[in-house]
Amino acid sequence: MADQTEYLTKEKFEELSRELIHLKTVKRKEVAESLEYSKSLGDLSENAEYHEAREMQANVEDRIMKLETMLKSSTIVSEQKGDRALIGSSVTIEKEGSGTKTKYKLVGSEEASIKLGKLSIHSPIGKAILGKKKGETVTVTVPGGVVKYKVTDIE
Repeated sequence: MADQTEYLTKEKFEELSRELIHLKTVKRKEVAESLEYSKSLGDLSENAEYHEAREMQANVEDRIMKLETMLKSSTIVSEQKGDRALIGSSVTIEKEGSGTKTKYKLVGSEEASIKLGKLSIHSPIGKAILGKKKGETVTVTVPGGVVKYKVTDIE
């Protein structure tokens, strides 16, 4: 993740900022209280509660560090309108031979969700259609083989 710009919508940036504040103010306090309680139970070498609290503390600190790095290196994008598929664009693609069209919004990896129709620009298909114009065909190598897609619309 280091040295990689993360592209976020304004909404996702604000959501991650809220999560960071929550982790620093609420979750850290909860973990500290859990650690204090588990320490009071005695022998730390065989204290499952203590080890669980330490693991939770490590996970919280890990997430805080990840969020801080991501938010510092992020670029906020808005919906892109134009003749090329850009980050923030809604792009409709058609799988060659199937006649099935699928619409995706191109987003950074942190926002990607196929269920929500958000495709990461770092995914094989996202990389292939980024910068393409309506009518262009791309060839994508996916785990199932090689697939061709035609860009049918860009919003």
